[in-house]
Amino acid sequence: MLDNTITLWVFMAEIIVETHPLAPFLPASARLLMLGSFPPPTARWKMNFYYPNLQNDMWRIFGLVFFQDKHYFFTENNKAFNEPLIRAFLSERGIAINDTAYQIRRLQNNAADKFLEVVTPVDLPALLAQIPDCQHIMTTGDKATSTLLQLLPAGTAAPTIGHSSDTTLAGRHLTLSRLPSSSRAYPLALERKAAIYRDYFYTIGLLN
Repeated sequence: MLDNTITLWVFMAEIIVETHPLAPFLPASARLLMLGSFPPPTARWKMNFYYPNLQNDMWRIFGLVFFQDKHYFFTENNKAFNEPLIRAFLSERGIAINDTAYQIRRLQNNAADKFLEVVTPVDLPALLAQIPDCQHIMTTGDKATSTLLQLLPAGTAAPTIGHSSDTTLAGRHLTLSRLPSSSRAYPLALERKAAIYRDYFYTIGLLN
């Protein structure tokens, strides 16, 4: 038993602790905070911003929801993201983005949530202090949701897809929502994910 414990300790010690490579994106007028888990390895990035993997469908979902065009946030050849356009759109709509983990260990060299060990979670009160108008938090996966709940008052109900929950943190009322992951590993068609996101953005007043 002791040998097994030592082996596990050595294995964990050899896995690099990664610190989040991106600054939080926090428009001053943000009413919504989107929280994922952690970015993929940088070798898979197509831009220096959130959801940078071309195989992740978040910006296709946004394109469908707001512009009925899944390639709206791409460059002309559809082989990269249009980062300035994404940033400008989020700022105009009042959507902030960060992740629930500040430091992680990648137990395998990928972005799969089940192989992420959260070492240090995000400082949620400090994050919210920078976006005083934010009343909504939306998570985009199981890992993000479970990590978020650890940062909230005990007894906060976990939101499920289609059903929000409420909590109070530092005197601020917050509505929590869980939406489908934009990862293609999540077994739901792109158009169906977009429909769920569209309903959500309409409900919180970010889509007319």
